[in-house]
Amino acid sequence: MGFLARGIFVILTLVAALLFQQYRNLTKPVSAPKIELQEYWGTGDADNYTEQTSVEPFELNYDEEVINTLKSKLADFPNLPQPLEGAAFQYGFNADRLREIIDYWRSDYLERWSKRQSYLNQYPQFKTQIQGLDIHFLHVKPKGVRNPKRILPLLMLHGWPGSVREFYEMIPKLTTRSDEKEYVFEVIVPSLPGYGFSEAAAKQGLSPAKIAVIMRNLMARLGFKKYYVHGGDWGSIVGNLMATFFQNEVLGVHLTMCVNSAPIATVKTLIGSLAPSLAVGDEYVSYYYPLTEKFKLIMTETGYMHIQATKPDTIGATLTGNPIGLAAYILEKFSTWTNPAFRELADGGLDQYFTLDMLLDNIMIYYLTDSITTSQRLYSEAFNIRELTKEYDRIPTRVPAACPKFRHELFQQSDWVLQDHYRNILHSKHYENGGHFVAMQFPEILYTDIVQFVNRLYRREDQY
Repeated sequence: MGFLARGIFVILTLVAALLFQQYRNLTKPVSAPKIELQEYWGTGDADNYTEQTSVEPFELNYDEEVINTLKSKLADFPNLPQPLEGAAFQYGFNADRLREIIDYWRSDYLERWSKRQSYLNQYPQFKTQIQGLDIHFLHVKPKGVRNPKRILPLLMLHGWPGSVREFYEMIPKLTTRSDEKEYVFEVIVPSLPGYGFSEAAAKQGLSPAKIAVIMRNLMARLGFKKYYVHGGDWGSIVGNLMATFFQNEVLGVHLTMCVNSAPIATVKTLIGSLAPSLAVGDEYVSYYYPLTEKFKLIMTETGYMHIQATKPDTIGATLTGNPIGLAAYILEKFSTWTNPAFRELADGGLDQYFTLDMLLDNIMIYYLTDSITTSQRLYSEAFNIRELTKEYDRIPTRVPAACPKFRHELFQQSDWVLQDHYRNILHSKHYENGGHFVAMQFPEILYTDIVQFVNRLYRREDQY
């Protein structure tokens, strides 16, 4: 071997060694941090706080005066510019479509408010105090099941701009006996802190990791030592963190937006863009690649995220007490996050999968509770240097996981990218349709996916 050849060999060996070392550094697991289980988020000094552990019934009960005030606000429709010729939802919410929805909200929907309120009250609701905050939740128990090993606790976590309303269509199927499952679920659906009827933090720093602790403590308050978790959007993030921090408590985690934000995930994503067959089967490449198209979609749909991560109270001030603006801001997400092609439709495609009553129920929860600002603060608490440098996804979780992939979900990662964090992915199906709000869009499909996952784990004799 000549001098030049030996030199090249040495250089290549050193480069390979450096790359291998970098790979080991990127994939080296991080130990779980010490979890503070009783961090206080309420007003005032924690030294003067005594937690009220009682669980109290709750119901929506808004009187005629509140509804009449809302009607008056909806009647004062602003003088919005006409949509540009030929424009649908490409510039945001179409003003003509907005006027139609507001007219329906003011007349048809609010004239039936007593029925809508009864609908929202159909499931038992409660509040209890956790770490200084009043936490609201639905708690729906199955009927007629005597064997406790056939009753599986299921915590269901919503995201933004959703609410507990997302799961209403699924709850009866989850809590009822059926041929496809040997068990029934006992369903707990909390409002995240600062969302809807759950109290917002009075102190800075209530990140998804901290919310994961609150949700765990809620389940402990209700007497559950082990349970399943389902989540979407922020619920996916919180559910993932619960499965990371409390691996001896979470029996299985089912997430519609599984995410691995560790550095190795970025490296694998880039490698997959060059050689997709390394990342996923050929028939599913279009769910993840080309990256340029996925990046364009993220850039188009996440302008709101930058605002809410930096100035949540400013945008919140424009939306609080402003039902028309609130409807436009939230419903736009239910349009293009369900299918980006709906941007080309003058009606935003909202009626294709949702009824206006479903959508307005969700908006009413935000409007009646003035919780839009406090819900948006979660972005600021999550997307900051303090939180992002903690690299929780470098902590491996061996909790059994399901990561269904719906075609129009905003953010997707292949199992090859996810597996360095989720070490036990047992269930991962690809669906040719479905978007960000799949619990409301396709409740039957999501229900079936949850059951197929739990069926792989269920054992009558050793569930606990």
